Amino acid sequence: MAKLSNTHCGRFGPYASSRREMLQCSALGFGWLAASKLVAEHQPAQVQGRRPTHPPAATNVVFLFMAGGPSHVDTYDPKPELTRLDGQVTPESIQDHFQASAVQGNGTRKLMASPFRFRRFGESGLWASNLVEHTAEHIDDLCIVRSLQHDTVIHVPGEYVMTTGTIGGDRPSLGAWISYGLGSENQNLPGFVVFGGGPRPSYAPGFLPSESQGTAIGKAADGIPNLNMPHGVSIEQRQDQLSLIDQLNARHLQQLVDDDSELEARIRSYELAFRMQLAAPEAFDLSRETEATRRLYGLDDDRTRNIGEQCLLTRRLIERGVRFIQLRVEGWDSHDDLLGGHTAAAGKSDKPIAGLIADLRQRGLLDSTLLVWGGEFGRTPGVEKKGGRDHSPGGFTMWLAGGGIRGGQTIGKTDDVGYTAIDRVVTPADFHATILHAMGIDQHDLHFEHRGRQEIATFNGGSVLKEAFS
Repeated sequence: MAKLSNTHCGRFGPYASSRREMLQCSALGFGWLAASKLVAEHQPAQVQGRRPTHPPAATNVVFLFMAGGPSHVDTYDPKPELTRLDGQVTPESIQDHFQASAVQGNGTRKLMASPFRFRRFGESGLWASNLVEHTAEHIDDLCIVRSLQHDTVIHVPGEYVMTTGTIGGDRPSLGAWISYGLGSENQNLPGFVVFGGGPRPSYAPGFLPSESQGTAIGKAADGIPNLNMPHGVSIEQRQDQLSLIDQLNARHLQQLVDDDSELEARIRSYELAFRMQLAAPEAFDLSRETEATRRLYGLDDDRTRNIGEQCLLTRRLIERGVRFIQLRVEGWDSHDDLLGGHTAAAGKSDKPIAGLIADLRQRGLLDSTLLVWGGEFGRTPGVEKKGGRDHSPGGFTMWLAGGGIRGGQTIGKTDDVGYTAIDRVVTPADFHATILHAMGIDQHDLHFEHRGRQEIATFNGGSVLKEAFS
């Protein structure tokens, strides 16, 4: 089996005839060929030639990114000791844990019990709070990892760590790596779609080919930006325009001494843009969804409608072969009013996320779709300002579901009040290696030569959480 690597001739070995040579020799250009083929068939085609390194447990990923830092001790990591010590200064025995760790907590603040109610859910009896009660109804599908840890307390670098692996924002995002390594299952839609935006490096290609980057969607109802055909322009006229552009790009490419990834990506983007002008409107059309489905995602409620539409479109894009979807939910940064801030953030996202899990299951897609939930860090058990919590990268929670994951279990733990991970510490590299593994990618076999170094998605490597899988 060919390994996922990159050379001058491509990540899966030399082509019989390079794309560059074909473009240079083409009289009409690929834009015309792609357009005429799509107009004739109106059917999505699967991209061929890209294979995983081992049998995949999942074929698609949905990264539900909770921006701002959801509190683990108020969602999926209950702490009875925190309740008992409410209002007291952190005991020295607990301070010893985080003072000895790479990430020191703030032991001088008074502890604050969770204002949310915890109870057991499902046959597994795992604990979750009423803050996430809709998602917790599917807790037997969730593998809850309670021991994530990294070393930055700042939002944007934290988001970079959890989406790219390092705090600088100068490396490819995880979605870009997977898009690069496996390609798209549908040549008429992007392989990597982003709802809710966020800092661009969190979905950028870094040093990978530009085509690997995420396609950002603003409002779900608006679909992919700048995709509508200009008024008065026919399909035939668009074909002619693309043919001329391809001829000019091919002529320019022929004059270059070295390969130009940006130019070749631009050529491919023109081709994809035309195909999307015909295919995307159908994918983003929610009018044919049943009322029951719309209610399942919360489209009948102003609070949940926006995230609900994004989650429903996520399911539709998964059905159509989009490889990686990153859905960002803001509002979790609760320094002042944890009760109000977290209630609002969960209030707009918990039901839609639960709806997505239920809908994927009933359509037979959950087994092949890996769902990932979490933010850039957690929040401290200590009280800050007016009933809020501070940032806590020393120990926090994320969960995995679907895509070969064994649900109804927890991995790792934090100390008695939730400051620091103390058992089965999981780094972002470990977490990314686990996601790649689920997709059939060995982190060391997917690489790209950049400035003389064989770069891999996990930078220096991580350990796969093998116990997370069935």
